[in-house]
Amino acid sequence: MKKIMMMVLWSLLLLFGCNSSKITSSWKAQQVAADKYKKILVLAMIPEKDRLLQERMEQHFVGDLTNLGYTAISAMQQYGPKAFENLDEKSILDKIKSSGVDAVITIVLLNKEKERTYVPGHTYTIHSFGDYYAMRQQRVYEPGYYATNTQYLWESNFYDLVNQALVYSAQTKSFSPASTEALSHQYGVLLVGDMRKMLVLQNRVPLTPTN
Repeated sequence: MKKIMMMVLWSLLLLFGCNSSKITSSWKAQQVAADKYKKILVLAMIPEKDRLLQERMEQHFVGDLTNLGYTAISAMQQYGPKAFENLDEKSILDKIKSSGVDAVITIVLLNKEKERTYVPGHTYTIHSFGDYYAMRQQRVYEPGYYATNTQYLWESNFYDLVNQALVYSAQTKSFSPASTEALSHQYGVLLVGDMRKMLVLQNRVPLTPTN
């Protein structure tokens, strides 16, 4: 029972307290005009078996861009899951540009691997009060167990379609996220934050005047 409670607490910490994703490297082109983009397409390229992850990654990234004041759309919602299949590069670009898109952010799952590790057991002491008068100590051994961890390797590129240029690129690792929702939320916040820091994006939302 105690082991189950510890695992639940650990999952909650991952979901609400700890960020399981981190940027390992990022790059920005020179002379990027952060304010010029009118409509940004978020395109997640993830294997079909992880369709839910693809949807959530796009949705959260779109939400984070929208919160900055940009117009952003999800490729999955706009075109469907197989809209670009069997199309050449020119046909894909024409299809995207016909929607008024002038920039694309791609989210590519480079690798997803699982590893099984052994968490060793330990002995701890429980203090309890017995017979209302005496304090006794009970030593309890908690056995070890195997845990499966999942690591994701990501790459995101931001393309200016007007100039046909790559203006930003980042590589990211995600380690054993608590859920698909948590992973998608953390990734969007992390990448958009880095793009703001590197002046690829800016906050377009006007400040609310204070009295």
